[in-house]
Amino acid sequence: MEFFSNANDFLMWTKGSAFTIAVSIFIVGVLVRLLEILLLGRKTDYSEPRGTEWKGGLKNIISRSVVDKGTFKRAPFVIVVGYIWHIAFLVVLLFFVPHIELIKAILGLQWPGLATPLVDAFAVVAIVSMLAMLWHRMTHPVMKFLTTYEDYLVWLVTFLPLITGYIAFHRMIAPYPLALGLHILSVEILLIVFPFSKLMHAFTLFIARWYTGAMMGRKGIES
Repeated sequence: MEFFSNANDFLMWTKGSAFTIAVSIFIVGVLVRLLEILLLGRKTDYSEPRGTEWKGGLKNIISRSVVDKGTFKRAPFVIVVGYIWHIAFLVVLLFFVPHIELIKAILGLQWPGLATPLVDAFAVVAIVSMLAMLWHRMTHPVMKFLTTYEDYLVWLVTFLPLITGYIAFHRMIAPYPLALGLHILSVEILLIVFPFSKLMHAFTLFIARWYTGAMMGRKGIES
């Protein structure tokens, strides 16, 4: 704690100025990236429409959210573990009572949380899933070849909030303010990296699917 006199000072910094900076970078970064996509626009299609863009777009979003048999057959491990991780991560993020209280303080939104032991179990599932995906990526010849340094960075900044949150909740590091501060700091790092990495697909994924489906829908083609 070279730059802070004690763990409480470090915790207050992560809750204060560091949090403000991280959220600001996240919001501005996401907005800029989305504007870059939307401002690209597309050429006017003067052909006579043979279908509905909105219907095609929505249909493509739904259909592409269900894994087809061919993809599942080629990569069952990635598909199954990926779904497990996403579900577990969202449960921890959205249904842990302290997280809900934070969202309420920032956005004024609130909903019922789940029992703490249940959320804790989902946290373990998320952590194990991420470790399994890392192992698979590092040992599978094709995955290992395709993996870039950015992929490992994205994995790390996503994994750190989970493991530090688990450590803080179970008070595995003393003093507690230090453990909680490290968890908050890891979340802030994730927020800063998010708009400038592949994590941005959380926002662009559905835009891309809708755009492709809308184009096909206008032409009366199944996407």
